[in-house]
Amino acid sequence: MGKLDGRVVLITGAARGQGAEEARLFASEGARVVIADVLEDLGDQVAEEIGDAARFVRLDVTDEAQWTAAADFAEAEFGKLDGLINNAGILRFNKIEKTSVEEYMQVVTVNQVGVFLGLHVCLPRIRAAGGGTVVNTASVDGLAGMAYLGSYVSTKFAVRGLTRVAALEAAPTVRVNCICPGGVHTPMVTELMPEDADPNAGYSGVPLKRVGTANEIAKAALFLTSDDSSYCTGADFVLDGGALAGVRFD
Repeated sequence: MGKLDGRVVLITGAARGQGAEEARLFASEGARVVIADVLEDLGDQVAEEIGDAARFVRLDVTDEAQWTAAADFAEAEFGKLDGLINNAGILRFNKIEKTSVEEYMQVVTVNQVGVFLGLHVCLPRIRAAGGGTVVNTASVDGLAGMAYLGSYVSTKFAVRGLTRVAALEAAPTVRVNCICPGGVHTPMVTELMPEDADPNAGYSGVPLKRVGTANEIAKAALFLTSDDSSYCTGADFVLDGGALAGVRFD
């Protein structure tokens, strides 16, 4: 028996990194997964690796019509949709005074509007399937600011707020929660680093003294998608190696 037997889950940004690891883990726990991404070759590879329990669909999360098509595809392939992982996101480093409106809105459209559209399109379908779960991906940067990440931080604060609203509106049929990873060793981060860089460099101030892994984040998404978290909704789950342990918010 797997923790997700009988579940059908759509995962955005699932061609690599956290999303791909979530797809692999969920399938190993009995789910059928729809891998959604704009990276078609990588997405096809992940789906082929997983096998019959996976399908790939191209999805630009900023496009409502593509969201509708992806949800239709999930239902056509697997008969229903009862889980969503809003994982897709982008990162841009810049000082506020040097950030153009175009750059700012690019991040907002993917990270914030993309999550909204996922909820907008998928919540009715999850409800129609008899209920289920949504996990939105925010960040520890949605709990505390970080210099040079104005656009990214803004969107992650917004995702946390939208999670709470969705949890209130979707209950009791659909549970909606939010994961807040800290530093994680994924392509979104490593593509900005030199090839020979130590992934743990810069994390000496974190209590656990290392960067997180995609599998560790996937396990949290699994918990929130499975019945193990049956009394959790509208919550933030922080996975940051203790980075915020000494931060005061009062």
